[in-house]
Amino acid sequence: MRELPQPLFDVYALALPYGHGFGHNPPVGAWQSLDGLSCGVVRHDERDGTFGLLIMRRRVDDVWTVIDESNGFSSFEDAHARMANGLKEGESPDPLPAGVAPRPPLHDLQGRIPCKIFELLRQPTHHVAAWLLNQIYLSFPNPDKNWCSDCQTENFHTRLWEAHLLAAFREQGLLVEQPHESPDFRIENRRGGVAWVEAVTANPSERYEHVNAPLSLPPEDAKERFLGPAAVRFAKTLGNKLQRRYSHLQHVQNQSFVIALADFQAPSSMTWSREALVSYLYGIFAKVIERNGQRVAVEEPVSHLLGKSNFPAGLFANGNCNDLAAVIFSNTCAISKFNRVGVSAGAEAKGLRYVRMGYFFDRTPGRLEGIPFCLDVTSEEYRTLWPQGYEPWSADLEVFHNPFARHPLPHELVPEATHWFDHGGELICESFYKTSILKSKTLI
Repeated sequence: MRELPQPLFDVYALALPYGHGFGHNPPVGAWQSLDGLSCGVVRHDERDGTFGLLIMRRRVDDVWTVIDESNGFSSFEDAHARMANGLKEGESPDPLPAGVAPRPPLHDLQGRIPCKIFELLRQPTHHVAAWLLNQIYLSFPNPDKNWCSDCQTENFHTRLWEAHLLAAFREQGLLVEQPHESPDFRIENRRGGVAWVEAVTANPSERYEHVNAPLSLPPEDAKERFLGPAAVRFAKTLGNKLQRRYSHLQHVQNQSFVIALADFQAPSSMTWSREALVSYLYGIFAKVIERNGQRVAVEEPVSHLLGKSNFPAGLFANGNCNDLAAVIFSNTCAISKFNRVGVSAGAEAKGLRYVRMGYFFDRTPGRLEGIPFCLDVTSEEYRTLWPQGYEPWSADLEVFHNPFARHPLPHELVPEATHWFDHGGELICESFYKTSILKSKTLI
């Protein structure tokens, strides 16, 4: 066997029900069999000083399964020896459990014509993203039967967003389950907090080709940018999901219901549409005024979005939508995110260079503009922006809380996200990570 680097084990651990959440028994070392079919960790119980182990093994369809989880060893050496013997070096992959269908291979098109963006994953520039997406697909507890074919064809971005969410939730140590067809995920922390999450993407009225599409520019007029077509698209997308009344399903009742939203309404729109989402949810328009010789942003309440539809603004501005606890959002759900996570964690770049440029959020009071940056993803400066030593899945996740929710979403349930919430009539932002990125693009 060989030692397993921490970042690689972090990927494999996304297949565990609680992901990186090991409670009072954190790993103190990880190893992998030479044939790559098994991996194991030795764990140390912080309460009584004993040791334990956990061994995972690939099934014939490449899905990880836990084959041994033992505790109570008096020494590291005893636990390590038991773990080493349990790796089954040189043996065949484990068989499928009775009554379980094999997970279809993500690379096998089975005669389908793939969309161009899925085809992009076959290029050397995106081999890291392709490998990571496949690993996360294999980590789903119970993916939709059409997950693989959807990902290969016209619903690629919806499945990409679900993969991003699974990785972000389990990275935070949450139990992630898929016990029902809808909503997409049931998440729970070790304190007993529970929420149901339905994933959705904001799409254009007419599909466009994402690969090499010319970048879309935000409206120059501030009100158009905050309250115009982008906000209307978010309103329609969220409205369609709310009409399905997921919160009234028997298994969801009396628990937090959340919609997770990613934006693909126009090429690169995710880099500028976030302001429109905030404006729609809270019914506010942030305008710039001069105060004491300085330009500052102030909130102006608005009742409707722009356009012929005259959509009401302020989904969270009153109690009319109290069944929805929060909206989760990310402005980086793209193949580039999957590339960056892997490359910053040490995946071989094979002669390629990945450079991220954009704007850091400036936390200086009254500051309106971000701080520009341009960093090599493999650089120490970039990797040390986060305590993991590489870009985490949760780094860009934002949670917008509904102050009138009947069943609010506890902040502790998504602990490593940025939370937006009402506090005494003021919209407050609290971030887990010191570094927040307003918008960016990645060049290869």
